[in-house]
Amino acid sequence: MTMIKQTAGHDQLGDFSPKFAHYNDDVLFGEVWNDPTLSPKTRSIITISTLIGKGITDSSLKYHLQTARTNGVTRDEMASILTHIAFYAGWPNAWAAFPMAKEV
Repeated sequence: MTMIKQTAGHDQLGDFSPKFAHYNDDVLFGEVWNDPTLSPKTRSIITISTLIGKGITDSSLKYHLQTARTNGVTRDEMASILTHIAFYAGWPNAWAAFPMAKEV
């Protein structure tokens, strides 16, 4: 398994909020995303589902859609995932995610 390394927190917020940067880069991505209990593909699917379920369809969703693709989620799988999410997290939430997923 390739280890995930994230520096966005330190790069963008390190001077302003070093603790938040630490939690983002070192704990969330450094520990949680690298825990071998779940595959990166499964973590991507969970993350996308959660973001869409909360109605978050901003740049963070786009980042995680791109990550999902890198982690092996295919175009057909993504279409099925978003369709499934629509019935549990809301049609408008899934609808809002489709254009971004198609772009990625």
